[in-house]
Amino acid sequence: MPVQPGTQFGPYEILSLIGAGGMGEVYKARDTRLDRTVAIKVLIDLPDKPELTQRFEREARAIAALNHPHICTLYDIGRHEGVDYLVMEYVEGETLAARLERGPLPEEEAVRYGMQIADALDKAHRHGIIHRDLKPGNIMITAGGVKLLDFGLAKLRQAPDKPAPALLSALPTQDRELTLKGTILGTLQYMSPEQIEGKDADARTDVFALGVVLYEMVTGRKAFEGKSHVTLMAAILERDPSPISSIRPVSSSFDRIVRTCLQKDPDDRWQTAREVVRELKWTLEEKLAETTVPTPTPAKRSARTAWIVAAIAVVGLLVALVPASRHVLEPPKDVAVRRFTIEPPLMPGPAIVSLAISPDGHRLAFTAIGPDNNTPMLWMRPMDSLAAQVLPGTEQGIGPAWSPDSRFILFFRTGSSKRSIYLRGYRRRSAMLKVLSREPGARTASLSSPTATCCTVCPRLAGSRRS
Repeated sequence: MPVQPGTQFGPYEILSLIGAGGMGEVYKARDTRLDRTVAIKVLIDLPDKPELTQRFEREARAIAALNHPHICTLYDIGRHEGVDYLVMEYVEGETLAARLERGPLPEEEAVRYGMQIADALDKAHRHGIIHRDLKPGNIMITAGGVKLLDFGLAKLRQAPDKPAPALLSALPTQDRELTLKGTILGTLQYMSPEQIEGKDADARTDVFALGVVLYEMVTGRKAFEGKSHVTLMAAILERDPSPISSIRPVSSSFDRIVRTCLQKDPDDRWQTAREVVRELKWTLEEKLAETTVPTPTPAKRSARTAWIVAAIAVVGLLVALVPASRHVLEPPKDVAVRRFTIEPPLMPGPAIVSLAISPDGHRLAFTAIGPDNNTPMLWMRPMDSLAAQVLPGTEQGIGPAWSPDSRFILFFRTGSSKRSIYLRGYRRRSAMLKVLSREPGARTASLSSPTATCCTVCPRLAGSRRS
């Protein structure tokens, strides 16, 4: 039975019912001590299912460990007349599920929301917490962006790089049993194949659900559908959803991000939510760059207009030559020398093998041992930052060189029977663009023009030729 308005849960006064789910009911309430509006989630009274109480307590521990602008904040936890309850931040807005009832979102808006969701998941994963029930109904759209709700199915895992906090170590030993023996927890249409098969869930499980949510955001359709639970599970396990581009036009990079999220094998997906954030950020930057490029419009000019334009061009040229000539005649000035330190990633093995600074002076590319502590890879670091990031797909890469427009990186790949060089767009995260031949003994290379897509690299020669 719903709690009546005016009921007191300790210092909290129930105002109205917000909604109800399979695990509990959520009420709008007032904190009489701090005079603020809060949301209270109470556990439905099902005494014959004690595992619900365990999941309720688990949700409290999960949310309490997180502090993120896109995760609903937990204020308090209590018990009233045998009823457990959570006191959470009251979030005004509408759920993503309610928004999608009016139709799909524009791609740019979906990318922004996706970045925020992925960033919130990354925060949870770094605390050893897997959500396992990510869906539009658990995502609230507010004036400041999205808020991730309901960690009721969250699975606590000890982070591999640090010991579990004392709060997590107090979990009952039977907690793991809630996910064993074929028990399926979560919302079926957003489950990963490994969840349906009853296998262990990890961060890549949430990445799959994020891909399903992103798909639905831009298409307005469910990625997987079936007339029954059996056919729906078969679709998730065996079939790929229709390509987004067959439903509505989207950028190829966004389509690739979603397809990678929805791979059946967890090893073929993005391995972390942080990777999804980075990919979506690059996609957003590309879309913004495309919208700011002016579109030329043809115009007819009369002969008189052409003469005026030519005269203005001559005058402009003369004005430009005056300071240039003064600069040539002046004695050279002392050039300031900038010194800086390059710290390679904290990996075992040799440090930086080779490096190259982009022509615009904004980025540094170098070769160092990759995250697997074994394979050399290319890394890229902004000159105004101390953090470097690895460039996926550059395994065994050495001798980086930048294109003149600082958009592409040319590098050699070692450990192959073929001596080849590869051209790669560092921002687009694209696949290999071209395989090019090179002379034996070459270790570095450069591109002669921004549009060069093919070149031959000669020993001890830092030049190239277009073909």
